[in-house]
Amino acid sequence: MTSATPIKIAILAMGGEGGGVLADWIVDLGEHNGYLAQTTSVPGVAQRTGATIYYVELFPQAQAEADGAAPVFALMPLPGDVDIVLASELMEAGRAVQRGLVTPERTTLVASTHRVYSIAEKSAPADGRVDSTELVAHALGAAQRFVRFDMAEAAERAGSVISAVLFGALAGTGALPFSREQFEATITRGGVGVKASLRAFGDAFAQVQAGDAPVEAAAAPTAPPPSSNHPAIAPLLARWATYPEATQPLLLAGLRRLVDYQDPAYAALYLDRLDALRNAPGGSDPQVLTALARHLALWMSYEDTVRVADLKTRGSRFERVRSEVKAEAKQPLAIHEYMHPRLQEIAETLPACLGRWLLGAGWPRRMVARFTQHGRVVRTSQLSGYLMLSAVAGLKRWRRSSLRYALENARIEAWLTQVQATAARDPQLAVELIECQRLVRGYGDTFERGLHLYETLISALARAGATMPAATLRELREAALADEEGRQLQLILARYAL
Repeated sequence: MTSATPIKIAILAMGGEGGGVLADWIVDLGEHNGYLAQTTSVPGVAQRTGATIYYVELFPQAQAEADGAAPVFALMPLPGDVDIVLASELMEAGRAVQRGLVTPERTTLVASTHRVYSIAEKSAPADGRVDSTELVAHALGAAQRFVRFDMAEAAERAGSVISAVLFGALAGTGALPFSREQFEATITRGGVGVKASLRAFGDAFAQVQAGDAPVEAAAAPTAPPPSSNHPAIAPLLARWATYPEATQPLLLAGLRRLVDYQDPAYAALYLDRLDALRNAPGGSDPQVLTALARHLALWMSYEDTVRVADLKTRGSRFERVRSEVKAEAKQPLAIHEYMHPRLQEIAETLPACLGRWLLGAGWPRRMVARFTQHGRVVRTSQLSGYLMLSAVAGLKRWRRSSLRYALENARIEAWLTQVQATAARDPQLAVELIECQRLVRGYGDTFERGLHLYETLISALARAGATMPAATLRELREAALADEEGRQLQLILARYAL
């Protein structure tokens, strides 16, 4: 009997990233260089709720012949029993660590540091993104060696796919008993995209050979102060310059966002509202002012049908989609948008008086409701679909007369009044109140659920009055953000008898 064991390799990759090709390359590499090999795969539920795990085992053929028996390969990786883990994205590296596939005694972990956000991260009521720094720290502590860099960027630079970059990084680690030439011969035998794959392979190999530690980026040059000769923009920048330096970056981002969202006059209203707080008792507190600069801009740029149509018909979006699907310059591209505007959203796009009439009318309301029961697909890459959404986006000039603007403006003014009164007696509580705006986001059902939670918090604050500590409001808000159904919030409200 021999004590030799197979080389065990786990590959975690999402759909379309070439995980199967990478597994096949490793099998081909082994079989052409004196190894017996087996590969299996366990598919995930979907592209970002669970990646496919490919598993490869390699065993020296000479050793098997000396033993007089074929090795018995496992069908899937076991915790604590994997030599090499390859992950096409940083969260997948974290999943491998969580599953126990990465161990400090034996595992070489090779992973890309870019992020493709999971369904859970993107559907969270607030910012549900996992901290990449924490993922890297956990992986560093779990692996014997952790090789990492942005492999998606390297693949794009080489005009290839991430599997070729992972293959090159694997070769660069020296974790497999094969030479660079043997790795490259494997790609050549594949016969598909050979030049681009070899280019990506070579770049990754060189980067790993140069060292695992990421190179620190050079300090970004100091940006010159913003300036504009536009007669409507220059006065905004002059007012912006009077604010404390700590608030200026967020304030400038807010101005740019609102000019893009509506027009310079709307951005001036943003400054008027900030000025009112700054000149009120407690309003000049840096934390209060900075928080309001951020969240007021977000609320004032609420997502309505006009905004959605505007974003979907921008040239930059078509360019981004073409880039993401890697379409050639002359290759036709079809973009299908699933649209499901509800009666409420249609009424809120109309002038305020007409919108209120439609929501309260009899047969007109029922007719429109029947028309909007089912969604429809709009092909914005065709002229008819593009013109339809462009017409909706063109309603931007009349947005201030719409029912939605009247509703949001009233909510914002009520919020600002409460913030100003709260800042005068408790600036920290005012900051927590400003942060409650995080619940008011999105559109459609997402917006309705968030608004309901926001109104629940505001009602609880009104009942508690000046006696509510800032920490309590923070706890209530975080509970609301963690559970869009509001169950956690109701439990905490009951605990505080609110």
